[in-house]
Amino acid sequence: MRLQVKEVSFAYGSIPALENVTFKVRGGEVLGIVGPNGSGKSTLLKCLARVLRPQMGTIFLDGKNLASLHGREIGRCLGYVPPPGTGNPFPCTVLEAVLHGRRPHLSWGVSQRDLAVVSSALTLLGLTDLAERQLEELSSGQRQKVLIARALAQEPEVFLLDEPTATLDIRYQLEVLGFIKEFAVNKERVVVMVLHDLNLASRFADRLILLYEGRIFAAGSPKAVLSPENIRATYGVEAVVSETQWGLQVIPVAPVDVGAEEEPQLYRVGMLG
Repeated sequence: MRLQVKEVSFAYGSIPALENVTFKVRGGEVLGIVGPNGSGKSTLLKCLARVLRPQMGTIFLDGKNLASLHGREIGRCLGYVPPPGTGNPFPCTVLEAVLHGRRPHLSWGVSQRDLAVVSSALTLLGLTDLAERQLEELSSGQRQKVLIARALAQEPEVFLLDEPTATLDIRYQLEVLGFIKEFAVNKERVVVMVLHDLNLASRFADRLILLYEGRIFAAGSPKAVLSPENIRATYGVEAVVSETQWGLQVIPVAPVDVGAEEEPQLYRVGMLG
């Protein structure tokens, strides 16, 4: 299983959001997308999820152009979890919401296997006791876990998550990201997720893409990407970065002004391949 993104560009009207983004992700691998606000992270994920259509470039899954897929094929291939707070919860139970993720696989009705997949997703996300609760009765963190469970119920080949832990407390952040990592490895699925927390990104992603102004500024291992120099150049923050047994620890110290003489040079670290 391999996801290949080749020279993808996207603009909102005359405003460019992504420029010539190219990378590959293998099955069993977690790719983290990081970068400052407005760098194009969510736009890139939406292009991968077919929510947005790139003006230029191509996205392949195992050599097949994703633009050629339609309807149920997309649902079977791509599981997309939007950022927290996107839209209002619609009137249904947790069970019904997660079962909705099985739509690409349904024919005449809900099978025992469909119910088993949904039950497994509820269990893995700790939602079994909430199965009969209405979505509107849940906290934002609980609703986010429901969205993740719904995407898992699709059994997608590519799992796309936009800030999956933003509304979760620290315990559930670790549990959910640990589960996502195991899901990628055990099921040999492609996982791409946008994260703002650089410490979590370094711990749970195998490789990182650092976006800056819609282009890849750095790509590679967390250690190679999250250097103090790269963080200063893209985030405008002086940071201390140290290695621990649980991954990198990034401590932001103070904002800095990056003058014209310090303009970032793109592609400081090699492209992902």
